Amino acid sequence: MFTGIVEEMGVIRAIRRGAHSSVLSIGAMAILSDLKIGDSVAVNGVCLTATGADSGGFTADVMHETLDRSSLGALSVGSRVNLERAMAVDGRFGGHIVSGHIDGTGRITATRRDDNAVWYTVEAAPALLRYVVEKGSVTIDGISLTVATVTERNFSVSVIPHTAAVTILGEKRAGDTVNLETDIIGKYVEKLLRPQPETPPPGGITWDFLAENGF
Repeated sequence: MFTGIVEEMGVIRAIRRGAHSSVLSIGAMAILSDLKIGDSVAVNGVCLTATGADSGGFTADVMHETLDRSSLGALSVGSRVNLERAMAVDGRFGGHIVSGHIDGTGRITATRRDDNAVWYTVEAAPALLRYVVEKGSVTIDGISLTVATVTERNFSVSVIPHTAAVTILGEKRAGDTVNLETDIIGKYVEKLLRPQPETPPPGGITWDFLAENGF
């Protein structure tokens, strides 16, 4: 589990590409203080397992499913990435619950400055936007952000200077692809409220029952 509070920006040192997978070598400093092989690290919001470590960084395998679901396949040597170690149980919960399991990608369609902040508008598929709510939380490339507005086609966030300076979001421009993870709570609530129609629980609550009783 992560919080969406980026600890540092790393840099891709090398990429070894397989037929449908990759091995990333990522340069880092701050997160190496207690990083062990087998630990989880969020890389641009994607939960990866450290498979090796040295004094200047770590390596991680990226499987086929992850490449299909995220923007990690577009990384190249020299690309900067957001890094966050798994949340410590004795730490402060500064962001929101982030699993590191990307729901899909979005595309930045516009950026604009608003005094000291920068607005980012992100276009995403309806299947993702259904879980994005105004004043709710969303993770963009591993960064915990608050949704300012949402429409049927996109959503917008307002980013403070500090966030733009210490993450790769400050480098993003219109047309760039970003990893998105929506609020995990909304997905579980929907799943629990919509049992499979062919096996409804005896006496359970259904959408028809709620409608008949004024909900």
